[in-house]
Amino acid sequence: MVHGFNPPGVWSPFGAFSMGVVQGDGQVVYLKGQVALNPDGQIVGRNDMNLQVRTVLDNIQTVLDHIGGQMGDIVSLTQYVTDIEAFMKAGEVRAEFFSPPYPVTTTVEVSRLYDAALMVEITAIAEVPNDRFRPPAKG
Repeated sequence: MVHGFNPPGVWSPFGAFSMGVVQGDGQVVYLKGQVALNPDGQIVGRNDMNLQVRTVLDNIQTVLDHIGGQMGDIVSLTQYVTDIEAFMKAGEVRAEFFSPPYPVTTTVEVSRLYDAALMVEITAIAEVPNDRFRPPAKG
């Protein structure tokens, strides 16, 4: 059975999606694609790829923290960017969040995201060890 959750500290979903989904016994976690929104749903870092990448990764970290996960638990990232050159230059920001072994990644350049001011969206799959995993509240 799959269980979706939306933790506090991250913007509230505005459509048919959850911030994270837990499958099976609670170890594999699928995270909704994150964009550069603050907890109030306002865009952060207009025209600033580094700040948007930092905000997106902070949001991912917040979702994982809610269930006992860590950035090192991420096994896969899919990254959608509107400017691949600017995204590649943001590598030092990504290096602050990940250390070897790095998750697998797929990066795709797209013409735009749901708001033209957004430059990056990243979704993740993580495996949180049972000894740290905290199931999210139902609902």
